[in-house]
Parts: sequence; structure tokens; C-alpha cells
Amino acid sequence: MSRKLKLVVGIVTACAVITAFFFFSRGKEDSFADKYSDTPNLDVDVGGIGRDNTYAKYLEAHSQAAYPEKEVEVAITDYTKGEDVEVLKDYEGEPEVLYTGENSYTEWQIDVPETGMYQIFMEYYTVKARGVDIERKFYINGELPFLGADALSFTRLWKNEEEVKRDNQGNDIRPTQVDEQAWTGAYFKDDLGYFIKPYQFYLEKGRNTIGLEAINEPAVIKSITLEGIKEDLTYEQYSENIAGTAETEEALNYKLIIQGEASTLRSSPSLYPLYDRSSPITQPYSVSKIRLNMIGGNAWRVPGQWIEWDFEVPSDGYYNITLKARQNYNRGFVSNRSVYIDGNIPFEDLEQVGFRYSNKWNSYTLSDTQNNAYQFYLDKGKHTIRMEVTLGDMGNILNEMQDSVYRLNSMYRKILVLTGTTPDKYRDYKIDKVYPEIIESMDLESKRLYKMVDDIVAYSGEKANQVASIQTLAKQLEDFVKKPEKIPVGFAAFKLNISAMGTSILTLSEAPLDIDYITVTGTKEKPDKVKESFFSRAVHEVKSFYASFTTDYNAVGDVYKDSDAIQVWILSGRDQSTILKAMIDDTFTPEKGIKVNVKLVEAGTLLNAIIAGKGPDVVISAGQGEPVNYALRSAVEDISQFTDYQEVLKDFYPSAYAPYRFEGGIYALPETQNFNVLFYRKDILEELELQVPDTWEDLIAMLPTIQQNNMSVAIPSTERTLNNSSNPDLSTFFALLYQNGGVIYDEEGKTALIDSEQGSKAFETFTKLFTQYKLPTIYDFANLFRSGQMPIGIADYNTFNTLVVFAPEIRGLWDFTVIPGTVREDGSIDRSCHTTGLCTMLLKQEDEVTKNNSWEFMKWWVSADTQVRFGQEMESVMGASARYATANVEAFKQLSWSKSQLDVLDEQWQWTVGLREVAGGYYTQRHITNAIRKVLNKNEDPRETLLDYTTTINQEIEKKRLEFGLTVR
Repeated sequence: MSRKLKLVVGIVTACAVITAFFFFSRGKEDSFADKYSDTPNLDVDVGGIGRDNTYAKYLEAHSQAAYPEKEVEVAITDYTKGEDVEVLKDYEGEPEVLYTGENSYTEWQIDVPETGMYQIFMEYYTVKARGVDIERKFYINGELPFLGADALSFTRLWKNEEEVKRDNQGNDIRPTQVDEQAWTGAYFKDDLGYFIKPYQFYLEKGRNTIGLEAINEPAVIKSITLEGIKEDLTYEQYSENIAGTAETEEALNYKLIIQGEASTLRSSPSLYPLYDRSSPITQPYSVSKIRLNMIGGNAWRVPGQWIEWDFEVPSDGYYNITLKARQNYNRGFVSNRSVYIDGNIPFEDLEQVGFRYSNKWNSYTLSDTQNNAYQFYLDKGKHTIRMEVTLGDMGNILNEMQDSVYRLNSMYRKILVLTGTTPDKYRDYKIDKVYPEIIESMDLESKRLYKMVDDIVAYSGEKANQVASIQTLAKQLEDFVKKPEKIPVGFAAFKLNISAMGTSILTLSEAPLDIDYITVTGTKEKPDKVKESFFSRAVHEVKSFYASFTTDYNAVGDVYKDSDAIQVWILSGRDQSTILKAMIDDTFTPEKGIKVNVKLVEAGTLLNAIIAGKGPDVVISAGQGEPVNYALRSAVEDISQFTDYQEVLKDFYPSAYAPYRFEGGIYALPETQNFNVLFYRKDILEELELQVPDTWEDLIAMLPTIQQNNMSVAIPSTERTLNNSSNPDLSTFFALLYQNGGVIYDEEGKTALIDSEQGSKAFETFTKLFTQYKLPTIYDFANLFRSGQMPIGIADYNTFNTLVVFAPEIRGLWDFTVIPGTVREDGSIDRSCHTTGLCTMLLKQEDEVTKNNSWEFMKWWVSADTQVRFGQEMESVMGASARYATANVEAFKQLSWSKSQLDVLDEQWQWTVGLREVAGGYYTQRHITNAIRKVLNKNEDPRETLLDYTTTINQEIEKKRLEFGLTVR
């Protein structure tokens, strides 16, 4: 054998050995059963780490309870306690029902015939209100039975307001979603979707009380029924229960295509018709125009959301149902749907119908594991198909993951008390001796996590990215148990891994799906084949390429060539511009007869366009400092010239338009308004025996207790803001300044007064929070609040929406309230706070008609009705995290906040103070930031530093006023 051949053989042999080793080692690692198989019970809690009030624990505690068959009807109008309730006669076809308001509490006495577990079904009428889901707390004998009963959610009914229309460019216009008031019903279920079936409630025989407390939205209740829990039917049992019938040829050969976008009812306004131009086989199809040809998408991902379609069959008989669907969102995972026919799931196989990942549209006939199509018996006439998002078997895993994150954060906080956030890696803290229960908990939790990895892989068929964080944590805990002295070294990574696992819960709990159409066929008829050929794909791509040169994809809605059309530029996003234009075309233009063109532009292009004489008439979503900057250059109109401007401003707090006042004029209308509130962890404050701080003195007094436990408090600083912006956040300094009676500028805006006695006091208090009390200047509030390391923090109120979505494992354990205040001489508390926002400007106009038409548009845009609709549409498109921060007070009250949340926000809102804009005002915040950094980083004297920088600020203000021909001191 030649030397060259030997070399080749050697390389091949080595590769074979390596491949075999990889294969066999991978096979072993694919299952971690050996890690946890020797532990018979993984559900025990160690050292009090864990929650006792979960639904899983509740079921475990009542695992031996019976399942009675008898139903118990609650006498709805015969309540024993009632607040904000009213009996209604002859209401919507019902002789007697009960209205329950948004502040209601209702209690009923019931006689339970047999001890056991019951499901509860409620029929209700969706009263028109703010358009969010109805939420209630449920009590049994005066107590919440488990975590989850405090957040029961009942969906509303949504539909298209009108048929789909087209703009003058040939594009379909998304129809507005309206809240349909009608009778509907739902079981008491887990609103997170971790438990597929309705909640089971334990009730003992005899007299009991049940109560409903309103959290959100009013509702009219028709009936509440306690039902016995029945076994689900199999498909065989379902088939046997159906009476046979002689089918007609019409039924046997029937085929009906129900377009997905033609759904009749939906549980959320975000489930509106969508368009897809990526495939040549979507119906209807257009390569360049918007055709609303599908439904679902990423918005249809939250457990409990449903879409319903109406259809008719020509005669009694058996029918097959086929779905043309696509799940190209979560690789390696299954999007599940429960399928309801005429309001019921016919048999257990339809509780979770899975759709695996695929980039292409596929045909899914509802069938068994052997691909035998299910036959549904349908009477002649109208029927409904409803598809509801469900997590399926993944729900149990996610519930375990959520509990695990809670336990891991508890472990983290306990170790944190001993080691601090940055432990000395060379010190042996003897954690296994100080906290032996933590090491035991880590050992058990590691095994639980390994089992979760196996369960997810068994469910999905592969290891996806989301599994990596769980496996990493399991290995890390395993190493900590073997070598506790290594915990300080890996402590920071431990926290990050917990956060990563929490994020994985969010990803794994989402189940998006697209539906193009549904086909109902007789048993002799076949649905159309769904196949995208190479030729059709090639033609589609060529057409798409050509269309990119001929179609203006930046055009929004109707585009007018008329010279009298108003030109409106919006500086936010495409979703906002699309919604705005649709509202203009269906409301403003028909009502006022004024044509409007909307263009989405980058904020940086505005100034150049105005200088070039190509600017718009109206600018929407401009920054707070822009109106005065343009006013200095006579490039924007003073709205106080209009006779009705004061009437328009009545809808806003003065703080909203204070930044747009300059030299006796007002140069913009408020659009949005943001301000801070105080977030706090109820569970941790209770553990530490602390109260929510009412004043800054209270907050400072509780800092030693918080810091002794190696926790901290979040105060916005100059290093970063809590909304992940790189801009310095001076909101807390300004709040302290206002609360101490100080102001930033004199009455005429000629001089900065932050060096006053009040300003100096506020500056010293603010800087001491970081220099003396060592609060952090750089932090990730959402993650630290979630872990408990920051149980208190001041942040923009919109952080609430982030936390609701981002941290489901601490649901019910936190809240928000007004910020700490300063005690006045009369004993009252001043809670003044800083506010910011966006605005709408009217640029300088030579033509009076255009000016007046633009003013009409601006009034319409900031009006309550328009802002409410825009906010609701924004939330329906982008979800709760995009809740609109409208500055219009009446509009704000009609958005999706609960009554208790509105009360807090309204109280804090009344204390807001708007920052005046002056010539050279950009120097003010810049040099206050510099002053704070100098004190924090160089330990300079606060008062002297502030005085020096105030002089610099006033020099720039004077310089700018001279530059623009304004009077100086």
C-alpha cells in the first residue's frame, strides 16, 4: 500500500471513529433520564422555596375528590351581597339578568348536592365599554381558591365593521374592528393557557358561597352553572352517538371554500384580515397590490384567542374539513388549535390539532393518526367552525417552567443576601453550611430542568434554541451542588441564565398560525391540492422583482394629486401611518370634505425638506423640543391665532402643552404624554416587612433594610433610562425640583433658575441617592424587578405593559402606585413629576385655505374619539405592549387600563409638570447631566457644581436669544 493511500485510509478511519463517537455520545445526551430517574417525586418543595397556592398544588390536594354528575344552577338575580350591581328586566331577549359594573362585587349562596370537583360555565353579555376583555376574581366561601382564580378572563366578540374596500391605488383597506354586543359564554379557565381544560373547583356538600369581583369592564350575567366533569368522547364514541342518515348526492359531492379572511367573529381586534404576497398560491392573489387574503399571523399566538367562521351545508350528512394553513414562525415547535363545531369540541382528538413548522402553505385534513379523515355529521343549514389557540401538552411543561423560574429567583435572592451582587470569587461563603436547603433545592431543581428538556424534545421532536437555556441552567445547578464553593464565581451567570429561561417561556408559549381558507367537502369530494410548483414560484419572483420598480410601496391609502390636498408627514412607524390613513379616508375626509395625503418619513428628513421648500403642511409625532426650535425660525404656525384653540386645549392637562408655549404663542398640539410611577413587588416588601413608600423620606428610610438584603431600588439616572434609551433621564431630578417649589426658568424664559435654593436642595437630594446611598446608575429594571433584586423602582408607566408580557411568573405579586412625594409646610404631600411627549405641528402656511384645512385636521386628530380609535387600533395591531399613551384625558380613560390602574394614573397625571422649551434650552439638560456626572464620578461639591453649570447654561440662553432677536436680561 502506497504512503498516499495509507494516509487517505487513515483519515477516513479517523473520520469514521469521530463520527461514530459523535453519534453514540449524542444519542446518550439526547436523553437525560439517568439524571432524574432515581428521584421518585420531583414535585416536592424544599426549604419553603416555591408557591403553595398554585392550581397544580390545588389539584394535588384534591386528587381524591369525587366528580359529581349533577349540575348546580346559580340563581343569578338572587344574590346575597352586591355592590355596583343591578337586576335588569327584559334585557336583550332575557326576562331577568344581572348587570355587574366595573367596581362590582357579587356573592351568591348555593346548595351543593355532593362534595367534589366542578367546572363553572358563565353566560354573559358584552356591554360596550373600553373594548378589553372582561376580568373577574372568583371566590369560594370568601377566599381565592388558588393563583389564577384572581385573573379570570372572558373574551369579547369582534367583527369587521364593514366589507373590505379598496383605495384609489387598488389596495384592499383593512376594515375597522368593532365590538359586537351579544350573548356568549365561557368556562372559568387559565388565562395563560397552561391548563387546557377548564379550572376544576372543589366544593363541599351543603351551603357554600361563591363571589365574583370585577377587575376590568362591566358585564351582564345571564347564568352561572356548576357542572360535573365528564370524560371526553373518543372519535369512535362520537361516531356511534350520531344517528345514521341516508345522504344525498348533493351532500356526498359538496365542496365549499371558506376564505380565512371572511371570518365572522373573533376574540380580539388584533385578529383582523391580513395580506400575503410571498406565495403565488394564496387566494386571492396579487403580486403587487394588497389583497386581504389570510387571517391569523403572529397576532394569533396567545392561548385563548379564537377565530370563528360561519358556513352552510345543503343537506344532512357527513362532511370532511380541510385547512389550508402555514406555520412558519417557530422552527421545531407545534402550533396547536382546538377545533369547535357549533360551539363544542366534538371529541377529544380536536382538543389539540397540531401544525408543525413549514415555510410553505400546506393542506391539513382533520384526521386521525392513520390519516383517515374525520367525518363530521352536520344538519342542513348554518354551522360554525371555531379555532382556538391552545398550548396542548406544552402547557404543562410551561407551567412547570414558570414555577421553576419562580423557585430559581427565590434561590438567587436568598444567596444574594449572603454574597451580594458581585461576590468575591476568592472567598468561600460556605453556602452549603449557611443554606443547606438551597443546595438541596438546587439538586432537585436540576433534575426537574433535565426532565423539562426531555419533555420538550419529546414533544417537539428536536432541540430548539429555547431548550439551551434550560439545559444550561440544569448543568449549572448540578455543578453548584457538586462544588458549592463555585457558586460565587458563577453567580452573575446564574442570574442571566434565569432571565434567559424566563424569556424562553414567552417564546414557547406563543403559537402563531396563518389560515388561507377552510374547505368543507362531502365524503366523495376531495379538497383542492395545495402545491407550489417550481414554475409558479419562478414566475412569482420575476413579477415581484418587476413590481418593485413600478409600485410605490411607501404610499399609504388614497393618494390625491389635487393641489388643495393636505400633506401630512408622520414620523413614527408604518403601522401607525396605515392606521391613521385608514381613519382619515373613512372618517375625516367624508365628514369634512378635506383630502389628506399621508407620508411616512424619517424624522431626520424633516428639516432638510422644509429648508428645500418640499416640506409637509402638518407633522405628526414630532419630538417635544421641535415646535419651539421651528418657532424660533418662523417655520411653524402659532395655533393661538385660531379662535377655537382654547376649546381644543380643554381636553389636555396644561402640562401636556406647556413645552409648546413660547413668547406668548403655542406652536403645537399635544399627542402623547408619558410620566413616571412607582413599581413595587408586594411579596418581597411583605417578606421584608416594609410598606410602599409615600415620601422620599420613607424611601430613604427603607433603603438600609433593602440594601442589607443586597437588593436595590431603581431610580432613573443620567447614565441610562428605564426604557433602554441611551439618553440621560432627568425625570427624578426634575420631580424633586418641582416638589421643592423650584422652577427651571424664569417667567419669560430668559434665565435658568436651577441654582436657586430649591434647585440646590433638589440637586443634593438627587445626587446623594447615588453617592451616599449607592443606588445603581446602570441597570436592567425589567429583569431585576422580575428576579426581585430591585423590588422597588420608578419608571415610565408604560413599563407596566412590558412587565405583564415579560414576567408572567410574578403575576399578582406586583403593582404600581404614585411616585414618592415631598411633605409641604401644611402637611400635604407634593407629588409633582416630570412629563414628556410627542406633538403635532402646523408648519408655516402662505395659503389661508390650506392653513384652515390643516387646523381642522389637527383638531380632528387630537380629539377624544379619534385618539380612542387610534389607540385601540394600535393595540389591536401591535398588542398590549404598544398601548397608546395619548395626551387626551378623555381618550385615555377609554383605553385598556383597569379601573384601579386608571385611578393611580389619573392621580399621578394631575401632578405632572411640563418642561418649558426656551431658546438655547438644549444646553439645560445637557449641562445638568454634566453636573450630575461630575458629582457622581469626581465627588465634586453638589452646590458649587450646579452653580458653575447654571452660569454656562444662562450664557448659552443669552447667546441664542440675541441670535434670534429676542430680548435678554
